Amino acid sequence: MERRTVWRGKFLEMATIGSWEFVHRIRGKTPGGAVGIVAVTPQGKMLLISQYRIPVGKRIIEIPAGLVGDRDQEETWQVAAERELREETGWQATTFEKLTQGPTSAGLTSECITLVRATGLVKQGAPQPDGNEHIEVHEIKLDDVPAWLRKQEAAGVMIDPKVWAGLYFAVAKG
Repeated sequence: MERRTVWRGKFLEMATIGSWEFVHRIRGKTPGGAVGIVAVTPQGKMLLISQYRIPVGKRIIEIPAGLVGDRDQEETWQVAAERELREETGWQATTFEKLTQGPTSAGLTSECITLVRATGLVKQGAPQPDGNEHIEVHEIKLDDVPAWLRKQEAAGVMIDPKVWAGLYFAVAKG
């Protein structure tokens, strides 16, 4: 079946294939258009971020993440991971290891995400968010993350499910 663009904005387009409607990012590389970073500091603290997300009208706790190829179509996921970790948390890593890749919401969007583990972390300074991002960084002791997340949920903060996937990879061996 033929793909048809129904609407195109600055960052997204709405497309159809047959009767299926979905969203596609205009910028960034696809597949694997996004990278999510699982990062645990040398002090054993998982790096999480929170920010207000307009589509859901709430603050969301997330793993550091961003688009691959947002500024340069030739950008690799490794370069994007390094850039996003530094921008969103103020930390830098010596190594990024690919953990898994898959769709962010297969019924809604063509976007995929590559989850990566950042190791060899060193604090470089304050976060340097992009544009109008208002990101709060949370450094939570790995053992305390589940209880902390449940407390945040009870307070009405939404938790991106990728945080739970990140937690799995943060504690998994191998």
